[in-house]
Amino acid sequence: MCFALVLFTCMMLVESLMMIVASIVPNFLMGLISGAGIQALMCLSGGFFRLPNDLPRVFWKYPLHYVAFHKYAYQGLFKNEFEGLKIHDENMKGLIKGEDILKYKWEMDIDYSKWVDLAILLGMIILYRLLFLLFVKAGEKVKPAVRAIMSNSPKQINSAETPLHEFSA
Repeated sequence: MCFALVLFTCMMLVESLMMIVASIVPNFLMGLISGAGIQALMCLSGGFFRLPNDLPRVFWKYPLHYVAFHKYAYQGLFKNEFEGLKIHDENMKGLIKGEDILKYKWEMDIDYSKWVDLAILLGMIILYRLLFLLFVKAGEKVKPAVRAIMSNSPKQINSAETPLHEFSA
């Protein structure tokens, strides 16, 4: 159940993010390129390709790692698989707890459960949808004003500043 919910939530997040990009970018191809670029940056800093402590701190870890929804999706999925699991290790002749794998191998925060990760993802969906609404409403106000300014030719603007008595001749 957790796997299906996280997968569905990630799909909704990608849709919401691409709706935001589509509302900002005027061209279809530019929207695809910029949306794919944003997704790639988030995916690279999510914690799967590079562990969180290996990411450079300035841009990749702070803030991109914490903003990327991939971090919370990976954590939720891995917690779903490893929490409560005990794995036999032949080298140490003992058992390794799944929580130790999450904390020390994958460098994940295990202070909260997988359901908190899912709740964070759901909150991000709401935030992205509100941002989309904000950009669409702002576009409704700004685009007509920009079109009105752009549609006036320089001759029309100059003739509007010319007094009327000059045209009576």
